[in-house]
Amino acid sequence: MAVIALGNPVSASPSRRAWLRFKRNRLGFWSLVAFCTLVLLSLAAELISNDRPLVVRYEGQTYFPMLKNYPEKTFGGDFETATDYLDPFIRDRFSQGSNWAIYAPNPYGAKTLNYFAKSPNPSSPTRDNFLGTDDRGRDLLAQLIYGFRVSVLFALALTFVGVLLGIITGALQGFFGGKTDLAFQRFIEIWGSMPELYLLIIFSAVFAPSISLLLILLSLFGWMGLSDYVRAEFLRNRQLDYVRAARALGVGNWQIIWRHILPNSLTPVVTFLPFRMSGAILALTSLDFLGLGVPPGTPSLGELLSQGKNNIDAWWISLSTFAVLVVTLLLLTFMGDALRDALDPRKADR
Repeated sequence: MAVIALGNPVSASPSRRAWLRFKRNRLGFWSLVAFCTLVLLSLAAELISNDRPLVVRYEGQTYFPMLKNYPEKTFGGDFETATDYLDPFIRDRFSQGSNWAIYAPNPYGAKTLNYFAKSPNPSSPTRDNFLGTDDRGRDLLAQLIYGFRVSVLFALALTFVGVLLGIITGALQGFFGGKTDLAFQRFIEIWGSMPELYLLIIFSAVFAPSISLLLILLSLFGWMGLSDYVRAEFLRNRQLDYVRAARALGVGNWQIIWRHILPNSLTPVVTFLPFRMSGAILALTSLDFLGLGVPPGTPSLGELLSQGKNNIDAWWISLSTFAVLVVTLLLLTFMGDALRDALDPRKADR
């Protein structure tokens, strides 16, 4: 009588076995859970930290200030300008009779200035501003939430573009070899010797600073490191028997690359993903610290570090920003270590 063992890691697919090895690394697995949770919370930053109420019920009417701008006269004010929902007069109107308003847990947005602070800016942590304010009067907690989101989304975009270019160039070099490989290697040597920081300074002086420009400039140099690993994998795998059998059957080069060699050459790509994201976050933070990064007014961890340097007495700025960076980079590092062990072919299942 045949007995079928369910959930046996020995009979599972290679990807399943790699996932089981990754889950056994508790530090890496819970780092992945924590990082994904932080990213999801940052994507819903408008629901967590916003100077506009989520819902307003005023004189029998329901308003949604997050979706539409309402003039101050709508809520009993005197002007047609946009409503300042942190104004004590407006808050008092919302608390009269059957009127009410539901604010975000942190009632400050990324660009909200606290005009009603009781101490000069930068203000230390208070009941109104849990982590204090920066030197412009913006709530520090809101700056960290939105700055973290900008850093993570930028890192994801830069990692995606760099991985895509690295896979394409590495695959072409490793599969075709010969003159193609030689020409690419000479081009990489010349391109890699260009001063990246000087180019960033020049382009920042010529063009208006923007995230898209910064993404393009960093993507031009971020693919070369991964390209070498993909090239090495293709050089090794193209000599294996299953590739020779595909050639003997008349399969085209591009089908061999896409269907046969590429799936078996992605181990270094997946392993380096967390480390590439860490490098992208550090690059953006460093450029923002130097004033060469995102446009002025955009929430930025690097700008907060620069403010902490310029305001030594405001310890809460440097300490909170440094804590966010350390936690983010540690989570990514633990995830990278766990991925490296999970995809290591020398790690056999017991």
